[in-house]
Amino acid sequence: MTGNKIFNARPTTDFARESLFNILNNYFYFDQIKVLDLFSGTGSISFEFVSRGCKNVEMVENDAKNFKFICGAIKELNIENLKTIKGDAFWFLEKCLPGYDIIFADPPYDLKGIEDLPMKVFERNLLKDDGWFILEHSKSYHFNEHPNFKEERKYGAVHFSIFMK
Repeated sequence: MTGNKIFNARPTTDFARESLFNILNNYFYFDQIKVLDLFSGTGSISFEFVSRGCKNVEMVENDAKNFKFICGAIKELNIENLKTIKGDAFWFLEKCLPGYDIIFADPPYDLKGIEDLPMKVFERNLLKDDGWFILEHSKSYHFNEHPNFKEERKYGAVHFSIFMK
């Protein structure tokens, strides 16, 4: 493919995504949880949750190209239990109602304010008891001093910091 870029996103690698879901499978019953996917990009994380039986998934994407692709894929795959929100993830965090079992965020690695995302999730008390906030980021960020930090998993250049309520 030449210079025509289809997405304004950096999708989570298949290896990292599969590894993450293997971990989640040990802690959650997918058919009983509510999930929020921030900075959805291509929608691969949300589609993975749905394919594993999640009945309540919300995804937030601000980029018009990515959002159009996601909506097309949802229609083509006839997915009914996936709510799409076109908008800024930081804005959505300020407006959404609490009650998520998992909040996943995969912002652009160079996004200004990425270091504030855990604080925003926990200040608003958006997670259910024992809920997880998972932040995908580069090796440039370290969250182990955050009071809700649980662990970090590394898969090549992909880092997942996991926070728990």
